[in-house]
Amino acid sequence: MEAKAEARYIRISAQKARLVIDLIRGRSVAEALNLLRAANKRIAPTVEKIVRSAVANAENRSADVDVDKLYVAEAYVNEGPRQKRIRPAPMGRAYRYQRRTSHIVVKVADEE
Repeated sequence: MEAKAEARYIRISAQKARLVIDLIRGRSVAEALNLLRAANKRIAPTVEKIVRSAVANAENRSADVDVDKLYVAEAYVNEGPRQKRIRPAPMGRAYRYQRRTSHIVVKVADEE
């Protein structure tokens, strides 16, 4: 039994989101949620919401799933589209910068 939850176009760079995702990969759902509550990163509440959504998806797919036996089978972050922006620079010039986005995917599965 496997269930998936995905959040797309999250306004954080994939590199920063991977720091939090790497903490929970392979752990039980309860342990992952505890780690995310304690993590001092801006993306941690969003990842927690995605994990909870994956657990809810697992419950909806099968009535006999045991939530206590679920674990984070897969968790990864892909880079999303970049928003190109311009910042004023000295002498009438302009500097370009990019606002990065990411797509976060979390899959939970039984321990069977």
